Amino acid sequence: MTKPLIRPRRLRASAAIRALVRETVLAPADFVYPLFVVPGEKVRNEIPSMPGIHHLSADMAVAEAKAAHGLGIPAVLVFGLPDYKDDQGSSAWDANQPVQRAVALIKDAMPELAVITDVCMCEYTSHGHCGCIKDGDVDNDASLALIARTALSHAAAGADMVAPSDMMDGRVAAIRDLLDAEGYEKVSIMSYAAKYASAYYGPFRDAAQSAPQFGDRRSYQMDPANAREAIKEVELDIEEGADIVMVKPALAYLDIVRQVKDDFLLPVAAYNVSGEYAMVKAAAANGWVDEPRIVLETLTGIKRAGADIIITYHALDAVRWLQR
Repeated sequence: MTKPLIRPRRLRASAAIRALVRETVLAPADFVYPLFVVPGEKVRNEIPSMPGIHHLSADMAVAEAKAAHGLGIPAVLVFGLPDYKDDQGSSAWDANQPVQRAVALIKDAMPELAVITDVCMCEYTSHGHCGCIKDGDVDNDASLALIARTALSHAAAGADMVAPSDMMDGRVAAIRDLLDAEGYEKVSIMSYAAKYASAYYGPFRDAAQSAPQFGDRRSYQMDPANAREAIKEVELDIEEGADIVMVKPALAYLDIVRQVKDDFLLPVAAYNVSGEYAMVKAAAANGWVDEPRIVLETLTGIKRAGADIIITYHALDAVRWLQR
């Protein structure tokens, strides 16, 4: 019997050799950790559908951001639940609301930590859609000024980067124009450029209390069947001034992550979303999967697909597991 001349197994023979030839390496600097901030003080309430993730008052968000920073995670992404909602979502740009308060407190405590803010209207509108409503649908152009005004309020609070997630046409340009006009040229934009209308968002709507009161978001978020359209959306956002482009969700759209990475020179972010997180947590709680291994395998796959930045609720645990 002829013995094989080429033996790939030689390079898998030990942990040390596997580490030496490893092609994709996760590091704390790859991660962005999301925070959900709410009204009040000393609030830290676990979100039932997202074990380990909490609703945090602004003061407690500082402590959570410090934990992330202490692990070497370079950025947090702040979402907010307001004191009040109306049909225009006016609490979104209210300087006294949780996002603006948390941003200011976090930047005061840790100027070196990058603070990114989610810019959308769905958490703030009484109807739960990502803009203002006209004739039963989201009015794209009328919503742009509200979205830009929200981004401006985040910049004024101290945000380093704003991340519009609404998928309105033209919102990156509207934000860039207003930020520049008001002297915030240095505030960057991470655009949710290819955001799909996904069933994987279910737990997030529990966390952000942002489920639509009627209809759904398929008239503005992308059809999961489309890939070429994602490239068009990314290209448009880059033309409008995006500094980073995002694909959301991550796991069912790794082909899109790779295509965007190959086609464009900007940094690419991928969002490992709430449903992806919750499924792992549920399976781990039942003893069906090895949680550390499956999380690190998943995050490695997202990076291998081309993501420069991974937004993930697993971030704190992932760093601790990487340090074992």
